[in-house]
Amino acid sequence: MTSLTFLAARARQSPEHDVLTFAATASEVLKFAEIDRVGRDESGTLSGFQRPQIAGHIREIRDYLETPGAILPNAIVVGFTQGVIVEEIDHGICRVTIDLEEGPKGLVVDGQQRLTALSLTSRQDFQLFVSLMLCRDEAELRRQFVLVNNTRPLPKSLIYELLPTVDGLPDRMQSRQLAAKLTDRLNHNKSSSLQGLIHLHTNPAGVIKDTAIQKVLMNSLSDGIMRAMVAEPNGERQCFDLTSEFYKAVKMTFSPDWFGHKASTSRLVGGAGIQALGFVMETLAQFDGARTWSEFQKGLACLEGQTAWTSGHWDFGNGDVRYWKAINVTGGDVTALARYLDGIVRRDVRARRSRLLESVDA
Repeated sequence: MTSLTFLAARARQSPEHDVLTFAATASEVLKFAEIDRVGRDESGTLSGFQRPQIAGHIREIRDYLETPGAILPNAIVVGFTQGVIVEEIDHGICRVTIDLEEGPKGLVVDGQQRLTALSLTSRQDFQLFVSLMLCRDEAELRRQFVLVNNTRPLPKSLIYELLPTVDGLPDRMQSRQLAAKLTDRLNHNKSSSLQGLIHLHTNPAGVIKDTAIQKVLMNSLSDGIMRAMVAEPNGERQCFDLTSEFYKAVKMTFSPDWFGHKASTSRLVGGAGIQALGFVMETLAQFDGARTWSEFQKGLACLEGQTAWTSGHWDFGNGDVRYWKAINVTGGDVTALARYLDGIVRRDVRARRSRLLESVDA
């Protein structure tokens, strides 16, 4: 068999895309479409876009579909960039011919768990609805995947990791796109102090949440030093270097609280610590001129003995004393920790400036 043919209904939607619906069995769908799971090749390049299978969820769907009265009204969505011929018959009814000669050319955009579950049942004649969309290229296919799934309970980490590969996004998503791109570089570039440490959808072993690093970057890109820096020649590289150098200094300054830890054992590598220290990075970069890890480490020295990353208590003043584990990734806790750390650093910067001026005058 070199092709499959279906009668389909065409919906009038975007003039740039064809969107059609027809019924097919799971075995037929798997002949013309595959589930392209997100991953990275040896060079670290992102490929695919579907989340890993959720075994428990698939078993639940499979068990339900084995019952006599089971129905599956929700269509799966399959995207194509080639290999499909659409022939108009009459009033939106079309004949769709899908080429099978070189294997599946379609990619499952939505409904992978349902399709997998159905393929594991004994009901070989059970048909499900297929919504087929024709896209001009893979970039457009990725864009549709992000937009379709952004309104549904898809892991945000997967959405954020895909953002750097997608164009034409709404403004509310573009603001995070550069931060996601820099986060990706920080996690995969060999020169990065955070290489392999950031928890991404394709790097579940990472100990630092991608959202924490992205918030640091978004704050700086919108209201901090990176806002002007990114517009300069080689600006993205400068932003990457600044972040990498700062967190290298953090690692060197607080080594016992960093190495071998995760968020549950050290608030330094947890979301609150990473985000709060982002404000310290801003202060040292803008008011102390720090750019290299050694310059940042000099600015962080005043915090030694003043932290409770893995044990003890934080004394935020005015009777606000908290056990180290009581610092969580909430807006209030991040703000309190940032004010405490940044306050110490700012006082130290002013004191060092004052001493420098006194030595000059002398």
